[in-house]
Amino acid sequence: MRLKKYTDYALRVLIYTASKPEGELASIKEISKVFDISENHLSKIVHQLNKLDMLTTIRGRSGGIRLAKPPEEINVGDVVRKMEDDFILLECFDRGSDHCVITPACKLKHVLNDALQAFLQILDEYTLQDLLSNKSRLRQLMDITD
Repeated sequence: MRLKKYTDYALRVLIYTASKPEGELASIKEISKVFDISENHLSKIVHQLNKLDMLTTIRGRSGGIRLAKPPEEINVGDVVRKMEDDFILLECFDRGSDHCVITPACKLKHVLNDALQAFLQILDEYTLQDLLSNKSRLRQLMDITD
C-alpha cells in the first residue's frame, strides 16, 4: 500500500498546525519552508482540509490556519480515506476494467482487499493527538518556538 504525496502532505500540515503553541496560527508559507513543499500545492491541500472541517482558515493580514477541532477528534484513518481518491491496488479493483482473464476465479483480489481493510483498520486506531506524543521533539525539528 502506498499513499499519495497529497495525503502525506495533508498529514504533515495537520501535524505542523497541531504542534503550534496554543492560539498561534500557522501559515502555508512557513509549512512550505519547513517541509520544502510548493506553496501552491499546499494551498490546495489546506483548501481541501478546510472543506473537510479539519482546518479553519482565517483570511487577511494576520490570518493563517489552525485546527478546526481538537487533535484527539481527528482520526488518521479518516484523513487518509478522505485525501486518497481511490484504493485501486490492482487492475481488478477497478470496476470498469476487465482486462485480466482470471478475474472471475482469482482470489488475489480478495486477499489484497482484506489487507487493505486491515491497513485502514490500524489507521483508524490513531488520532492526530497520538502522532503528537513527542510534540517537543517535533517542534524542535520543525523550528517551532513558544
